[in-house]
Amino acid sequence: MRAYDIILKKRKGNKLTKEEIAFFVNSYTKGGIPDYQASVLLMTIYFKGMDDEETANLTEAMMNSGDVYDLSSISGKKIDKHSTGGVGDKVSIILAPLVASAGVVVPMMSGRGLGHTGGTLDKLESIPGFRTNLTKDEFISNLKKINVAMIGQSELIAPADKKLYALRDVTGTIESIPLIASSIMSKKLAEGIDGLVLDVKTGNGAFMKKERDAVRLARVMSAIGKKMGKKVVALITDMEQPLGNTIGNSLEIKECIDVLKGRGPQDLINITLELGAYMLKLAKKVNNAAKGMDILKRHLFDGSAYQRFMEMVELQGGDVRAIDNPLLLPSARYTKELLSEGTGYISKMDTEAIGIASCMLGAGREKVEDKIDPAVGIVIDKKIGDKVKIGERLALLHYNAEDRLAEAYKKLQGAYLISSKRPKKRQLIRRIIMA
Repeated sequence: MRAYDIILKKRKGNKLTKEEIAFFVNSYTKGGIPDYQASVLLMTIYFKGMDDEETANLTEAMMNSGDVYDLSSISGKKIDKHSTGGVGDKVSIILAPLVASAGVVVPMMSGRGLGHTGGTLDKLESIPGFRTNLTKDEFISNLKKINVAMIGQSELIAPADKKLYALRDVTGTIESIPLIASSIMSKKLAEGIDGLVLDVKTGNGAFMKKERDAVRLARVMSAIGKKMGKKVVALITDMEQPLGNTIGNSLEIKECIDVLKGRGPQDLINITLELGAYMLKLAKKVNNAAKGMDILKRHLFDGSAYQRFMEMVELQGGDVRAIDNPLLLPSARYTKELLSEGTGYISKMDTEAIGIASCMLGAGREKVEDKIDPAVGIVIDKKIGDKVKIGERLALLHYNAEDRLAEAYKKLQGAYLISSKRPKKRQLIRRIIMA
């Protein structure tokens, strides 16, 4: 078998076999296929696509390129959640301890921020001392103790994905549904989970700008999960405006603490409860999502979820004093108000531009190796449908470097559209897709 023949076959639009896909993935991971041939095949897949069976076989080969965790020693169903990424999307940090407090085992492997979207690991690591690089034994031990652990992808989990993603990043082949789906699912399935709830974002702040593309991605990932014997539910959710009121790592942790204490923005609470309810349903704790939401509301407002979060922080090396007293979390030295230049209603927000503005302040990264400033970011005061007057505050920028402010301020300023007519209320959950 030769890489050249596989490339030629896919270039002609033909379907690759399971053996051909496995050969390509294994050979490239071990250095037997050079980057230039792998790049050509990725580009060919980008243009020619893959059917569901090919995509599932690619996922399985990538999953099996490294360790696949065996969590059978832990009683109960193991259920995770994955988001395709958005601005202000801090749901996982609230959701994992909340669902764990309701008796579901939540092994959660998350990623770092890249581009205009934030990363769960970066947010968690703004808590002093918090470790996301747990060993396999520590990961399993924590799951047995408190039902939850939140980690990053290790060098041994789906190494094919890590190598291929780096190549996709520099060859313009990121936005391919088969490649996105196999990248996400290979890591998730390597965790040893029984079920997965997908939060597939759509809108101007998401990678999938059009709802039909988000639905396609959700269906492909659901089909992969089903083929691999896993229960999968996908929620298509709105990303036409930031989720919650904060963007930036430490700022988002503070907002998560607020929600875990029974307060905080309603949109963030609602989507967390909805996703969590389906996690309970997949774990067979409830027969329907409505019952799951009732259980989770009780655990959120009686302090159970907050206590479980504190336990997770402590077990993963974090300073729990910073959770009890968020003033101990990183804070920016300076703030700058963005004031409204008109009177009317917020009718539209350029969510991607808002995410980019936060990155410009230092809250995100353009390249994987870039360092982030955990303290900086943006607090949003006004969102779509809110009434504003001239001179009223729209947002507050938190910054440490003066030379970063002007460009970020200008970007944020251009992200708001004010009109005389109040827009229709946005639907947060667009649709639900069952595998």
